[in-house]
Amino acid sequence: MGGMGQCAHLRNYLTVKDCQVVALAELRPKLAAAVARRYDVPKVYASDREMLANEKLDAIVSIQPFQAYGKLLPRVLESGLPVMIEKPLARSVEAGERILSSLRGPKLYVGYHKRSDPATMWAVKRIAEWKASKEFGAMRYVRVTMPPGDWAACGFASLIATDEPYPQLEMDAPPAGMDDATAKAYESFVNYYIHQVNLIRVLLGENYRATFADPSGVLLAGTSESGVAIALEMAPYSTTIDWQEVALVAFERAWVKIELPAPMVLDRAGRVTVYEDRGGGAEPRSVSPTLPHVHAMRQQAIHFVAAARGGKTPLCEAAEALEDLRIARQYIELKK
Repeated sequence: MGGMGQCAHLRNYLTVKDCQVVALAELRPKLAAAVARRYDVPKVYASDREMLANEKLDAIVSIQPFQAYGKLLPRVLESGLPVMIEKPLARSVEAGERILSSLRGPKLYVGYHKRSDPATMWAVKRIAEWKASKEFGAMRYVRVTMPPGDWAACGFASLIATDEPYPQLEMDAPPAGMDDATAKAYESFVNYYIHQVNLIRVLLGENYRATFADPSGVLLAGTSESGVAIALEMAPYSTTIDWQEVALVAFERAWVKIELPAPMVLDRAGRVTVYEDRGGGAEPRSVSPTLPHVHAMRQQAIHFVAAARGGKTPLCEAAEALEDLRIARQYIELKK
């Protein structure tokens, strides 16, 4: 029930139709009691083990430091229930592989909320139409630019905090074969840019690999399985009171641009602009659809409830999230 647990997840599940938050588990008793009172959650437990032993649940949202997932998730997954976690999957590829080996049936979903933004969903559908029709030629390029900025956007204004010390958790080992400096750089990249690593795959509709790392840390370049060029611009500049994350997908005679809002913004979707040039004397056109007023974190909660009921959603499953960690490792090795 820390910052992301409360403000990115709990408050959104309370708004989802046919979803009831019946219990929470939190190691800090004062915080647990305060959050339960604020959000009218009937049961509070001191640990995940206690909660799982006493509650009949349909699904679990487990928002923890990702450095602890390799230790924590295998026992949570023993419940046999669908589980949602925050990104990334784990601290290392090795920890991620252990998590996947513990899956026996329940699905583990990783919180890449940008996949659930209405703008991303609209763009992915249009990209699929272009691929199927071949009307605008082949996909040529995918670029995501994510300069550092005000990602919180007042989204933590309702956060409940106490003076209790942060709990001591059993953490996973750092990535194998990395010295301390390299491991620190890897963890920083994973923590901050793994969203964009995953978004590139969503827009491509296929896997890719990193082939170049700019030594300054501004650019990651790569190639998809079918030969599409990709670029991740990480920090070409920064902003203080704005968020300027943009994705561009270019075909031979068309492109789609997605402008995503700050991750913690409320009741606002991203924006999409599409440009299509059919040629043959036809006038090129540019379209920007009007999208619903729903923020990506809330839509992600809606999708997880649907997934727990057996529905198909754009959520990321664990096996794909493991590929993101592998790309992050490729990037750090290239940069080193």
